[in-house]
Amino acid sequence: MKAVGEARAFGAVTIVNAIATGRGAALSVDLWTDAKVELTDNPGVINGVIKTDPQESTTLIEKTVEAVLNLFKLERKHGATIETNSTIPIAKGLKSSSSAANAVALATLAALGKKLSDLTIINLGVNAALAAKVTVTGAFDDACASYFGNLVVTDNINRKILKRFKIRENHAVLILVPKEKAYTAKIDTSRTKLVSALVDIALRETLSGNYWSALTLNGLAYSAALGYNTDPVLSALPAGALAAGLSGKGPSIAAIVPLNKIDLVKKAWEPYLGEIIITHINRQKAFVKRRPS
Repeated sequence: MKAVGEARAFGAVTIVNAIATGRGAALSVDLWTDAKVELTDNPGVINGVIKTDPQESTTLIEKTVEAVLNLFKLERKHGATIETNSTIPIAKGLKSSSSAANAVALATLAALGKKLSDLTIINLGVNAALAAKVTVTGAFDDACASYFGNLVVTDNINRKILKRFKIRENHAVLILVPKEKAYTAKIDTSRTKLVSALVDIALRETLSGNYWSALTLNGLAYSAALGYNTDPVLSALPAGALAAGLSGKGPSIAAIVPLNKIDLVKKAWEPYLGEIIITHINRQKAFVKRRPS
């Protein structure tokens, strides 16, 4: 019997970026990461591969498996091999790290035949992300949106969920993905403090249910702080987007778009360099795809 587990977790876009204030919000989208974890009899040897982006660092996914094994005191019994596949572009502000950590943690638990609470699983991934230095805040908001689906507002410092929204509107999410990458650990966070008052307003608006306005306000504030061009945002809104703004630390721009406005927003973005992804709001929870047979 092979001890193999497979799981899927989802991507997300930013509603409120937590870097400036420690509190944030994220919206899950229908992009995903699949993880396959196979336990081995070589304790201490954990090897990962990111099949869709092989040149990227595998530190995060390896540390996630290590964290799960350590929790159950099985690090001297098992090693592991890990494979991930993803539709989420890496280092584009679309929560690829949170999605990978959640999927790998779930897959490792499945391989072990173990179960944990949802928040324990999320925190294992957040701890691994901090250890791998792929996050500034721990990205608890991103991890929760990736895991639970829908929209989640969190206190990242204390790792508390402040509010969850079930999004009932059937809108598309359009994402303009430039070619350059932006790694969170390399961001100069000092400049984000300049817009912390605006970010606080965006968070309050989100908690009040005005999350689309918050997305735009947050995105414009962080674009100014981090030096991004706001033209894609300002062209998406008159074309019919309900909201548009920088996702994460960028460089991607996310827009919430009624289904009958997709072509108009897409056309408004055609002058800008980059790929345009058309996806939707994800309402599904992260899940195990395969357990040992």
